[in-house]
Amino acid sequence: MIQFGIRLHDSEKLPIAERLEKIKSQGFSTVHLALSKIGLPSGMDEKGPGVLTPGYAFYLRDIFERAGVSIAILGCYLNLGHPDETEWQRLRKIYRAHLRFARDLGCGMVGTETGAPNPTYSYDKESCHSKEALEISKRHLSEVVSDAEKIGITFGIEPVYKHIVWNSSVAREVLDSIASPALQIIFDPVNLLHPDNLSQRDEVISQAIDDLGDDIALIHLKDYVLKEEDSEKKMSCLAPGLGEMDYSKILEFACEKKPFIQATLENTKPDNAKAARRFLEENCYD
Repeated sequence: MIQFGIRLHDSEKLPIAERLEKIKSQGFSTVHLALSKIGLPSGMDEKGPGVLTPGYAFYLRDIFERAGVSIAILGCYLNLGHPDETEWQRLRKIYRAHLRFARDLGCGMVGTETGAPNPTYSYDKESCHSKEALEISKRHLSEVVSDAEKIGITFGIEPVYKHIVWNSSVAREVLDSIASPALQIIFDPVNLLHPDNLSQRDEVISQAIDDLGDDIALIHLKDYVLKEEDSEKKMSCLAPGLGEMDYSKILEFACEKKPFIQATLENTKPDNAKAARRFLEENCYD
């Protein structure tokens, strides 16, 4: 059985208690929470990480508990590959605040992607996929994972083709290098795909399951369509069931190897979220 969830910021824009009531009525049991994207203080703006107090966490925890909705993951998507060390130390403080906040929320994981080796977090294949970028990201990641160990929270990284940890073999290298039980994988199959490797989609997904399966703690599910814009092929992301994605291997893996794993849907809209959940449930393996 899979516990299907949704990104809270993809739900209808309502006060948080009403949002959760709506989410629950659509059949979702858990959410991906990104505070800044729903208009709540995140610690990533001028207020600073000190806004993430235990009292604030307990306040939100009570609202979620009364709604009967859990928090699968607290998002904190800051640049692990930032090349400036002073700026990195500022970002690390924000990560640390989110780790503490997740603990007080009753949420088991803080999640992120692995960044780009530039201040603008922009994709350049040569630099993003370089060994130099990987070493920076690993060093910064190891610092955050050390904080996660002390606080008692899992830290999840999401491999993304356009970021530094861009495929499953690099992710495996990072896991083995840091070698911490606090470090786990957020498996978003579509994020491992790109027009460069889309013709090998099934092999990419199968290899990721082989490389990372034991360390996958959460799944993200979305769909895609391949489009051509200005003579360039691009992938556009959609709610599950609206595009070209084949979920069979992913759902089989989840049902057979990851009982009760949380899987949060992405790129849904309030009017298609329920249909997206039903589409995935109908394709699940018993």
